Amino acid sequence: MSSYAQKKGFAATLWDYLTTVDHKKIAILYLIAGGFFFLLGGLEALVIRIQLAVPNNDFVSAGLYNEVLTMHGTTMIFLAAMPLIFCFLNAVVPLQIGARDVAFPFLNSLGFWLFFFGGVFLNLSWFLGGAPDAGWTSYASLSIASEGHGIDFYVLGLQISGAGTLIGGINFLVTIINMRAPGMTYMRMPLFTWTAFVTSALILFAFPALTVGLFLMMFDRMFGSNFFDVAAGGNTIIWEHFFWIFGHPEVYILILPAFGIFSEIIPHFSRKRLFGYSSMVFATVLIGFLGFMVWAHHMFTVGLGPIANAIFAVATMAIAIPTGIKIFNWLLTMWGGSIKFTTPMLYAVAFIPSFIAGGVTGVMLAVAAADYQYHDTYFVVAHFHYVIVGGVVFALLAGTHFYWPKMFGTILNEFWGKISFWLFFIGFHLTFFIQHFLGLMGMPRRIWKFLPGQGFETANLVSSIGAAFMGVAVLILVINIIVTQVKGVKVGPDPWSGDGRTLEWAIASPPPFYNFKQTPLVRGLDAWWLEKMEGRSELTPAEPIGDIHMPNNSFIPFVISLGLFIAAFGAMYRVDGKEWALPVLIIGMLITLGSMFIRSVKDDHGYHVHKEDLLAEDNNDKGGKA
Repeated sequence: MSSYAQKKGFAATLWDYLTTVDHKKIAILYLIAGGFFFLLGGLEALVIRIQLAVPNNDFVSAGLYNEVLTMHGTTMIFLAAMPLIFCFLNAVVPLQIGARDVAFPFLNSLGFWLFFFGGVFLNLSWFLGGAPDAGWTSYASLSIASEGHGIDFYVLGLQISGAGTLIGGINFLVTIINMRAPGMTYMRMPLFTWTAFVTSALILFAFPALTVGLFLMMFDRMFGSNFFDVAAGGNTIIWEHFFWIFGHPEVYILILPAFGIFSEIIPHFSRKRLFGYSSMVFATVLIGFLGFMVWAHHMFTVGLGPIANAIFAVATMAIAIPTGIKIFNWLLTMWGGSIKFTTPMLYAVAFIPSFIAGGVTGVMLAVAAADYQYHDTYFVVAHFHYVIVGGVVFALLAGTHFYWPKMFGTILNEFWGKISFWLFFIGFHLTFFIQHFLGLMGMPRRIWKFLPGQGFETANLVSSIGAAFMGVAVLILVINIIVTQVKGVKVGPDPWSGDGRTLEWAIASPPPFYNFKQTPLVRGLDAWWLEKMEGRSELTPAEPIGDIHMPNNSFIPFVISLGLFIAAFGAMYRVDGKEWALPVLIIGMLITLGSMFIRSVKDDHGYHVHKEDLLAEDNNDKGGKA
């Protein structure tokens, strides 16, 4: 037990997490916040499916339905999937590359708190006059016409949250480029780290487009500009370009880390090296590159013309090729392997046919002429959810089971994990497979109710029953997590039958706050597997034991984010002529700018973990084992 690790009271633990700059604790913060928003988005999905379970239903009003629909999409993409991806980036990437922390620990903390306060601000709209109601894409013609402050909550909340994501993306780019252990060349990096690298590059180039679009919408709604007002010479289609120049790479920002998680799980439980590693790396980079060349396939019906439509159709079909490479590599990794069907592996195997179904319908939608038929029907809803749920959510659930022992030192119950998996898998296909046929039969997206006698009754009821299955599956997972943590049965560093291949499985579970006592020497791909095959029980060090430099905790990231949160209320209500709005805006900005100034002038050199303490800890560990 480390001399630094000690039992703390609730207040001390809370303060520790509010001020932490440790990437592993920030991963836990992302897990808790992202998990909460995932449950919230799931409840919104259930409201949608209850409303559409039977014809002419009046479970919710038309206006409330639009708000729930908008918030479900916005919450799931921006406030659940993104932070849960960042949870795994934080928990795993620094360990996989043999680093002691990320490049900028302070910015890592700031990125989380910006995301958190942006998400809280957005969801406060429910209690302060109504949530956004123009769909998660918030198309300008609807958004500009929307009354109340719902869209203002959307614009300001996503600005704050998006700034946190952008900071996180830059941080991981720098971390992976600069902080790899000796011997960890680019072509020895684990696939999850590669997907994190490409994802971070996508964030760097995609999020500014969304930021610009949100600023223009903010100016239109709050300052009387006319960027999107056609009557005043604006162009409403420009919003769609801004949104989808961000929005399509965003799909790959979500799915590439999911591919990375499966690229760790499948070799792990097949007890085989990943088949075609270099082609997987190439495919990952190519997907990232092509991801920026397909955005207008969301806009085939707006009238861009046949040449533009043809170019984007071809690019969309081309992106299926690197994805196909990955599918075959995963299948060939399993081929001839000694497969163990653990809960993470079940999700990985189920992901392949589910994601292929989403990919096939994606190629169908890429045919511009056919898209005129599919567009704005439930066929698109089915396609999108097969990609996002069948790809991203399956990966997040798999990753939660797989990396839980590394993050918390306990292992989730496998029996209940498998029950949860089967319920979720069956519920997912029940919910969304039938929606393809609803779409082909002509059921439009975003409708509040449908009439009896249209032929939609049975399919919608089946879809809603499937959603209930998924809800029960998630509930079982939550109970499994609570029971596991209450029991607190500890596991070793390499808990999945000792089959770990990469560096994170070579150190304690959960890892010490400095990660590696000595920076490891990486001597090949699957560095930890290589050491084990040569009969070693520890990593080969690249340096002697010495003092370790660590950053100090800081409360400033929390305060910077809180200031923007306060300022956003002032900015929003200033339009209504509220007397208190301008002072609130100024106070919020002063809090943020003052905190940034303090950070700039404060001399914070961190602290050192001394060599003597590390050696004493070694002796204690050996004494405990003896």
